[in-house]
Amino acid sequence: MFKRYELHNHTTESDAGITCRQLTEHMIADGVDVFAITDHNTVSGQPIIRKLLAEENLPIRCLYGMEYTTYYGHIVCPVLEQYVPWDSINRKKPELLFRACKEAGAVTGVAHPFSYGDPFARGCRFEMEITDFTDVDYIEIVNNPEPLHEVNEPGILWWEKLVLSGVKVSACAGMDLHGLNDMSMCFATYIEGTADGDPAEELRAALAVQRTWVSKGMLVLWEGTEDGIRFTLHDAKKPGFVPSDRYVLTLKAKNWTKEYDITSGSVTIPYDEIRFEDAVPKLYGGDPILENLICVAPVIRTKA
Repeated sequence: MFKRYELHNHTTESDAGITCRQLTEHMIADGVDVFAITDHNTVSGQPIIRKLLAEENLPIRCLYGMEYTTYYGHIVCPVLEQYVPWDSINRKKPELLFRACKEAGAVTGVAHPFSYGDPFARGCRFEMEITDFTDVDYIEIVNNPEPLHEVNEPGILWWEKLVLSGVKVSACAGMDLHGLNDMSMCFATYIEGTADGDPAEELRAALAVQRTWVSKGMLVLWEGTEDGIRFTLHDAKKPGFVPSDRYVLTLKAKNWTKEYDITSGSVTIPYDEIRFEDAVPKLYGGDPILENLICVAPVIRTKA
């Protein structure tokens, strides 16, 4: 089964206008399977939600984390149950903090890397210089409140450039909730799991093999067959998702991009068309332009 994860959310414990209870109830109302609390530089909301879920047996699972909010960018950790001091923050060596968080059992991500930053939102743009992605689990390629072309498109392109050059880093999305915002036709993160699976461990497992989907509600799945790679559509049943009359699949490799009509629900692409190169599959509802993007699927790795 596929689970919807909302990995980036805030409450009144930091700078949001919603309480821990309101956040939890909002997630339940929208059919979310797992959500994270990632308040800015504080873990004070974690025991509040733990108590709420334990006492009321609510039908949702929570990840307990935090968002490091620095002058050089934000590092979002949807799993960070042990507060890790960030006096090691270094613009030239952010790996120090990523590594410290990972050693404490955290899941780490780069939040909204191309946000406007100064002078509009000081520190929101990621200006740290990562040279080693070993301890970086994912890049938030879509931050839903941010502008599509100015902020999210560069995030998608950065991730694509990294993975197509061989870097093992996953793609995720974030609502970055600060209020009771409508989540219809917004991107969420999807991973595979089981009904009774541990949400933190399932997330770690998916990130370890870069098997995450960033989607508005329709997923594009792929598998190898004798004839080639078969792509199929899977409706994740996300509330508010508006289906399209036409679906286009694109495959983007390092030096080429190809398009295929997948309106029928599936398409098989011969191996020689992919040329045994890594490729990023993306699904569009209509012409393959950014405004029509529906899903970014896990990168196809053709080499060990």
